[in-house]
Amino acid sequence: MCGATKGGLSLAGVDVEKEAVIQGQVVRDGEPVPNAYVRLLDKSGEFTAEVPTSATGHFRFFAGDGEWTLRTLAPKADPVDRVVQAAVGSVAEVTVTL
Repeated sequence: MCGATKGGLSLAGVDVEKEAVIQGQVVRDGEPVPNAYVRLLDKSGEFTAEVPTSATGHFRFFAGDGEWTLRTLAPKADPVDRVVQAAVGSVAEVTVTL
């Protein structure tokens, strides 16, 4: 499976065959949202990790196999939850729209 989206995050140096990658971009009105926060919650809703979005609104997590929830927090926006399925050997690409 091709990992990088057009204009998205590079997977250079990432062994996708050994990782379950969840990555994507946060957008509002079609524009990237920098300095938002994306949280990774496990299947029971427990906090696992959090990363800020880059200047281009991108984020990435390395996760285990299974179902995860991405909770996106940004100024002037309600939190947005997205359920994602992660699997070792693949890249789950997610666009979060605020």
